[in-house]
Amino acid sequence: MTIVITGANRGIGAALLEGYAKAGRTAIGTARNPKGGLAPLDVTDPASAKALAASLGGAPVEVLVCNAGVYLDKGQSLEDGYAPRIWADTFAANVTGVFLTIQALMPNLKAAENARIAIISSQMASDTKASGGSYIYRASKAAALNLGRNLATDLKKDGIAVGIYHPGWVKTEMGGAGADIGTAEAAAGLIARFDALSLATTGCFETWDGRAHPF
Repeated sequence: MTIVITGANRGIGAALLEGYAKAGRTAIGTARNPKGGLAPLDVTDPASAKALAASLGGAPVEVLVCNAGVYLDKGQSLEDGYAPRIWADTFAANVTGVFLTIQALMPNLKAAENARIAIISSQMASDTKASGGSYIYRASKAAALNLGRNLATDLKKDGIAVGIYHPGWVKTEMGGAGADIGTAEAAAGLIARFDALSLATTGCFETWDGRAHPF
């Protein structure tokens, strides 16, 4: 089984890569500026996504984890923040980047049996968690959720399941030191969710610990 994890240089992505390695499962991690054996991938660059696909040489990809993302508008002020450049950069990574990666690796996914795509979104994508602020990040994660739901519809005929996941409030650079859980706990839960994903559950929006999340 070949697993590809985007944004595996830190945080949840790095923990997922480590979790798979400890389980003896083959996983390829990517990063924009790769170190330590990671493969290069800038999810905002179509040519970079195509280069990653070419490097796989047609190998089947059973699990693609679209984890790479940014949170650039934390702490921005409604009065004078949320500049257009932040909107563009956030959507390029969190939404377009997910699509470009999936599009480039589609032949590899179609070559696999029981192929699955896992999109890391957030509870902040849900309209039940509208506590204000972080407008750009929230909008991008809602868009990623919508993208995943529609991909699930279109890819079901190809035998490819798509799941969207809230990883928990995790103690990372993005989540902060006051978050609820550590990266290893989040990764273990997410890996279990990815393993359970099937065509019967495609289009699901779930938490790291297996609860259905309201849209």
